[in-house]
Amino acid sequence: MASNRHLGRIVALQSLYEYEFRMQSEDKSADIDEIYKRNLERYEDEIEDTEFVTQLVHGVLDKQAELDDRIRPLAPEWPLEQIARIDRNILRLGLYELLFRKEQVPPKVAINEAVELAKAFGSDNSSKFINGVLGTAFRTLVEEAPDADTKV
Repeated sequence: MASNRHLGRIVALQSLYEYEFRMQSEDKSADIDEIYKRNLERYEDEIEDTEFVTQLVHGVLDKQAELDDRIRPLAPEWPLEQIARIDRNILRLGLYELLFRKEQVPPKVAINEAVELAKAFGSDNSSKFINGVLGTAFRTLVEEAPDADTKV
């Protein structure tokens, strides 16, 4: 099941990346449901829990403004708009799992999965950056925060 979820995270990341790219390119035909369903079709034999991917994609998009607001102070030297699009989406995905899926995903798993995505899809320094930002997020937003602040 773990590799199944890892592949699901890859599909979610690819979908979020494509959607953001198309939206920033003012592609009015960009439809997140069409994008992630198309991406899921490629792996229909490997991913059994497609609801997991759906929840990640829609969860990140529904909470994107809040996630971005929480990321900004965690990496003050790096304005969010200047962070590589792939890294920005990995951060959103990892932070979403840390804050809003902690009942289903242990924090160390959320951070590790984000780091692995960064190693696979980011630049040479992406994994260290992602690990640092999400590690700080865990310490400041999860460990120190009351449970009411991180409920869905």
